Amino acid sequence: MFSLKNKIAVITGGGSGIGKAIALLFARQGATIHIIELNTDAANDVITEIKSASGNGQAHAANVAEQQSVVNVFNAIGKVDILVNNAGIAHVGNLERTSEADLDRIYNVNVKGAYNCLFAAVPLMKAAGKGAILNMASIAAHVGISDRFAYSMSKGAIYAMSMSVARDYLADNIRCNSISPARVHTPFVDGFIAKNYPDNQAEIFAKLSKSQPIGRMGQPDEIAALALYLCSDEASFITGVDYPIDGGFITLNN
Repeated sequence: MFSLKNKIAVITGGGSGIGKAIALLFARQGATIHIIELNTDAANDVITEIKSASGNGQAHAANVAEQQSVVNVFNAIGKVDILVNNAGIAHVGNLERTSEADLDRIYNVNVKGAYNCLFAAVPLMKAAGKGAILNMASIAAHVGISDRFAYSMSKGAIYAMSMSVARDYLADNIRCNSISPARVHTPFVDGFIAKNYPDNQAEIFAKLSKSQPIGRMGQPDEIAALALYLCSDEASFITGVDYPIDGGFITLNN
């Protein structure tokens, strides 16, 4: 089950964290992996790891916020069976502490970046007569998170875009879903804590872990497992759905 043999998967932000976990798992399941990533060293390291395990893949240096660069990469790949829109950045601040530059920065990567990849991938999927798209949303698309105004805006847009694409391309056999993780323990989280709370890192890590009712953060491999299911043929009856993977955050924090 869940074989991706002979499938071509494009994963944005696949050089670390959740994207890396998805790239490695999809490769183990037989997919040829194409990572789109600004950090080319990190992306190449993941591709090296994939190839050392007898998998296939390639890294592409591109800024997802630049449409022509994205279109060029997708056209060079030529055929896309799976797109995982994972690239994203964060911002801490409420409305009053979100400058226009902050909002533009988040929008350009998280929203426009996903749109650019959809814009490039969907025509290729239409030509092939099928495709599976998975967009990375967040619990912030569903509930209020303190001091995450711009980030929440962007993830709400991801959720809405996912539903729109799912509806518009039913006749083209293109499925589109999204995942809404709670906090996941990645190098990004460790860096965020070290930067913003250098004097009480252990305390903040414990606090963030306990904000999930299950009592811990998620692991990248757990997100990757759900991504694999949703992008596999076993999920061929699933489209237009957002899947919270959140340790009970949305429904049990009361």
